[in-house]
Amino acid sequence: MNQKLVAVIDYGMGNLRSVSKAAEHVAPSNTKIIITNNPDEIAQSDAVIFPGQGAAKACMSALEQTGMIHPIQQAAKEKPFLGICMGLQVLMTSSDENNGIKCMNVIPGTVKHFDFEENSPLKTPHMGWNQIHQTQEHALWHNIPQDSRFYFVHSYYVKPDQADYIIGETTHGLTFPSALSHNNLFAIQAHPEKSADHGLQLFKNFLQWNGQ
Repeated sequence: MNQKLVAVIDYGMGNLRSVSKAAEHVAPSNTKIIITNNPDEIAQSDAVIFPGQGAAKACMSALEQTGMIHPIQQAAKEKPFLGICMGLQVLMTSSDENNGIKCMNVIPGTVKHFDFEENSPLKTPHMGWNQIHQTQEHALWHNIPQDSRFYFVHSYYVKPDQADYIIGETTHGLTFPSALSHNNLFAIQAHPEKSADHGLQLFKNFLQWNGQ
């Protein structure tokens, strides 16, 4: 059986160890998980996990410095690709953060801030456990019940230009897209590596997915 190589992208701002450990925990025996910032290793991998946390501006700057923007854009079009949190947001065209940040334009759309009134009981960041309502069937939802709870930490949310990219929604004051998919790409705002059994199931599904 041929070995499957899965690259976890390291740009200095992700929850890398816990992401890779979660993936390794559920990986089939023929799957090797590597953490890398090497564009060649990303290009040679069979699948890519793109985790992230922090700010979009710092993320894009780090990706530019390591030469990873083009390899990530290519991987997101060509092979099974899982974006997590900031690894979802910087796939969009732009972010409202810092008065406007140009992102990777893999998914047409913008990243918006949660703007609640000062006296609102709703807080930013949106942090803690919340439900994801699956709006479309997908291989990565396999064995994950409808409205399962995942762990979130974010102050911005994505707004794709095309609604058919949305495969999961979550409500925090407003209902926002919490999972997007297009062809071989799946990206989620929540942190599956912090989401107990449902998060592990998502990694398991991804590692068995051929991108179709």
